[in-house]
Amino acid sequence: MAGGIYIIQDSGHLIEMTERAYDSEALLQELLAKYPALLAGDQIDAMAPRRWILVSRELPVPDEDSGPGRWSIDHLFLDQDAIPTLVEVKRSTDTRLRREVVGQMLDYAANGVVYWPVETIQARFDARCASEGRASADALAEAFGADTVPDEFWQRVKTNLQAGRVRLVFVADVIPTELRRIVEFLNGQMDPAEVLALEIRQYAGPGLRTLVPRVFGLTAEAQIKKAVGNTGRPWDRPTFQEEIQKLPAAQALAVELVLGVSEETASDMGWGRGKMGSFSPKFPTASAKSFFTVRMNGILQVNRKWHDQEDAGEAAARFRDEFIDKLRAGGLTVPETPYPALPPAEWTGKADCLVEAIRSVLARGSERAPNGV
Repeated sequence: MAGGIYIIQDSGHLIEMTERAYDSEALLQELLAKYPALLAGDQIDAMAPRRWILVSRELPVPDEDSGPGRWSIDHLFLDQDAIPTLVEVKRSTDTRLRREVVGQMLDYAANGVVYWPVETIQARFDARCASEGRASADALAEAFGADTVPDEFWQRVKTNLQAGRVRLVFVADVIPTELRRIVEFLNGQMDPAEVLALEIRQYAGPGLRTLVPRVFGLTAEAQIKKAVGNTGRPWDRPTFQEEIQKLPAAQALAVELVLGVSEETASDMGWGRGKMGSFSPKFPTASAKSFFTVRMNGILQVNRKWHDQEDAGEAAARFRDEFIDKLRAGGLTVPETPYPALPPAEWTGKADCLVEAIRSVLARGSERAPNGV
């Protein structure tokens, strides 16, 4: 191995980081499980960087209905569009990385899309979350946003599997030229599946370690062929407004009312991306996070848990509680859950209390925050 990375400290001291091999394949597998961001989602999709959540390590892959599992994939991740991402890890010193691993991965994909019941995948995800002491719904919300509805998300996983919309990722410390060419060829030919290789080089220095990921397979030709359709669709006001017209007239009017007031008073408007459009306004309070989200199906979600996080700001929980108190005073039932979701039939008839809460609590929150806190 050759090459290095140089770090200049604030003091002006130069630290040389030299490339170092991983002690074991298991170490690289553990790093991916602990730090999914190493999958370099911004390199895979610069316009809509992929975000990840780990379903399970060593997930069995059957080759028949209700089979026990003939193989096991190193990692199964999901991205924000519910696309199953199969990851197989090998060190460059493993000669199977050249050819055998390609056939192995294609076996996993071909059988997984046919014989993986989404219920099995969800059960493994739930079990992993439980082992970490957290609810699976909270894990999805933290990874992909508070507007993630678990039932809808898992249905999209099922749809993607049935359509063969999966991503295959070969991971190694160094990607051999032979594997790179195979991956580029497969990615250009396979649709809607995506085939990529990820090189994660490791550099070490005095008390420091740096990991540098690099994605291969994204040739210009492949990207043109796989131009993202609705799975990565960005939303804005016109596209969102078009969809809410499909709601019953009274519900559509209520959503329009809240949308209009939000645009008048919010400091920023966030729109959903993917199949489910939404708007999440940010108000000039002490919090940089949205207090609620309205999805195109009319569901109102209160982002309670976002404002318990440290980076929400010290006053965020107080504004959040005042906001919820206003909704309850107006006759809305807001459960004591991390992300309470109110169906349109429950809140659109009382949209005026949401408007009042926006105007009296959120839009004027910064005026009452001492010293801007």
